[in-house]
Amino acid sequence: MALTDEAIDKIKAMIVAGELEPGSRLPKEEVLAGQLGLSRNSLREAVRALTAMRILITRQGDGTYVSSLEPHLLLESLSFAADVSQGHTALQLLQVRRLLEPQATGLATALLKQEDLQELRNILDRSRAVTTAEEFVAHDIAFHLRIVEAVGNPVLSMLLRVLSTRTQRVRIVRGSQTGNALNNAHQDHEQILSALQSRDALLAASAAAVHIAAVEQWLATSLTDAPIRRSTTDSEDGPWHRSGV
Repeated sequence: MALTDEAIDKIKAMIVAGELEPGSRLPKEEVLAGQLGLSRNSLREAVRALTAMRILITRQGDGTYVSSLEPHLLLESLSFAADVSQGHTALQLLQVRRLLEPQATGLATALLKQEDLQELRNILDRSRAVTTAEEFVAHDIAFHLRIVEAVGNPVLSMLLRVLSTRTQRVRIVRGSQTGNALNNAHQDHEQILSALQSRDALLAASAAAVHIAAVEQWLATSLTDAPIRRSTTDSEDGPWHRSGV
């Protein structure tokens, strides 16, 4: 095991054992290095890595502290991994999203207020007027996350953010070769909203599952097909209107 990895494990062990509690300040570098039997260089590298993972927080001129260790905060560090996922890894993320988001959508039916439903209506109206993949994806993410946030579980909200990131969705929109995919996405959104307005939890969950499964199916199929060369007439956004997420 590399010395930096050993240092990371030792600091994590102190946190798990309660020797370093959330919000507590780490001992001075020389003291902690001696306590853990590490070189100061190894300790510094470990602190940098744990800071990137949101486990530690460095305050300039004040020292290094253990973060709040809230799960949704720690999950943020997974966003980059999700952003760069492609192929079967991206498909696995979509599969997990399909397992979680429909249930969250069903739960939201009893929790969304009238003003929340109006906000969802406004998001869908705006999504029909966009001209780029980025704009469509921004509204699509806002729609789905607004529903999930009504559940009031920040861990669930962050996990679903990670499972379906903006970068990944833009790639799917740009890459889709399905002519009616965007219209289908709009119809799916309307069905989800209609179920939410009717306070029909089962219907809302089913509509969300169908919507997510369609994207998952497209991606699964694209992985088994031969790559399709882009048309030289496509812009940088490409035929972005061919998909929805």
